[in-house]
Amino acid sequence: MTEKFRTEKDSMGEMQVPESAYYGAQTARALENFPISPYKMPRAMIAAMGEIKRAAALVNESLGKVEPTKTKAIVQAAQEVIDGKWDHQFVVDVFQTGSGTSTNMNTNEVIANRATEILGEARGSKLVHPNDHVNYGQSSNDVFPTAMHLAALYSFKYELLPALKNLHATLDKKAKTFDAIVKIGRTHLQDATPIRMGQVFSGYAAQVKDSIRRIEYASSLLCSLALGGTAVGTGINTSRKFISGVIDTLAKRMEMPLKESENHFAEQGAKDAMVDASGALKTSAVALMKIANDFRWLGSGPRCGIGELKLPSTQPGSSIMPGKVNPVIAESLTMVCAQVIGNDTTVTVAGQSGNFELNVMMPVMIFNVLESSVLLAKSAENFRTKCVEGTEVDEKRCAELIEQSLAMCTVLAPKVGYDNAAAIAKEAYQNGKTVRQVALEKKIMPADELERLLNPYSQTEPEKE
Repeated sequence: MTEKFRTEKDSMGEMQVPESAYYGAQTARALENFPISPYKMPRAMIAAMGEIKRAAALVNESLGKVEPTKTKAIVQAAQEVIDGKWDHQFVVDVFQTGSGTSTNMNTNEVIANRATEILGEARGSKLVHPNDHVNYGQSSNDVFPTAMHLAALYSFKYELLPALKNLHATLDKKAKTFDAIVKIGRTHLQDATPIRMGQVFSGYAAQVKDSIRRIEYASSLLCSLALGGTAVGTGINTSRKFISGVIDTLAKRMEMPLKESENHFAEQGAKDAMVDASGALKTSAVALMKIANDFRWLGSGPRCGIGELKLPSTQPGSSIMPGKVNPVIAESLTMVCAQVIGNDTTVTVAGQSGNFELNVMMPVMIFNVLESSVLLAKSAENFRTKCVEGTEVDEKRCAELIEQSLAMCTVLAPKVGYDNAAAIAKEAYQNGKTVRQVALEKKIMPADELERLLNPYSQTEPEKE
């Protein structure tokens, strides 16, 4: 069937808009201007834009700027946007105008045309006007960065932080479960002194806990909103009552401690809080990659590797080697971490593009921040449920490797001297013996004292005074 079109106008002239579309002339023009990628604004951004337009309509009605019947229709249309009913109408490419103006107008037009339809008039008739009603008291330059903050806050609060808190709890539980199991430590990929598996897992848990703290701190910075600065931060064409009213409405609605930025010129000319948030995501990715790689290495084998951890079997590991099982869940997490680290580079470069009174790379910033947040949330939960929860320790393997380690001579050094202890380790290595065997043969101390010193568990804590 041939698509039918209607004619709509924007400030540059007429545009043909699909008859079925709720968006209008400016969105249609943006579709022509930015045929760049398959990437559209993420769901969280669309919802955040809807929240701002809903709150603005309610405040504008209270201030006598928009009549009640139109306000009611705008609020209903905005709620439908928030609920995701019109996601398919948000068609503008991520790689668009750097201010996000095309997305702001896409939102204004969808809500205006839907509100007009609710009031019984035809789409495109502008009974409810996208600029004069839906966008009243606002500019793309303060609305879009405000939506960025709201979208990131929502993703962190309801997706990423719960996933990281669950992972922390599971790692902490494993740390307690494994606390009595002693294994060999490793530095430089070489044998080092003994350590308890519980201590190892406590380190993993602490890394995740620190990641949670960083993201919570980043969230506190994101609670500062650009709304009210309008075009360049001066607040032209808006009012103090509008600004405070919209932010208070958003804060109550989203149950977040939102506030107006202390300095709109910094908030709009730069996107430092978003760069900081991306940095927190990158640091979390670095931490999770370290943990995932440790799981892979400690679970390597099962017979010819380290083999101290026994990871859950999730799928066949090879199309040619029968019976092979690979640490695929940990591998999946490491790829997500690499993606997040790359996303942070994009956000960092974008953050530098605050030219005078406006950053002009905002759409790609929020696209990458939200992608990183969602990827980390899903992969952390997947790693927790499909890998960490089912991971066990091979205690026999741990004991064998400790006994074979030449690093056991470390505990002898304070008693016999560094050089003598090193000589024992060297002889043990050359003759294929353990440190214990050589020390007993040389009778460097009474056997009972040697037994006490070489107890692996006692080497995992400082000496008692």
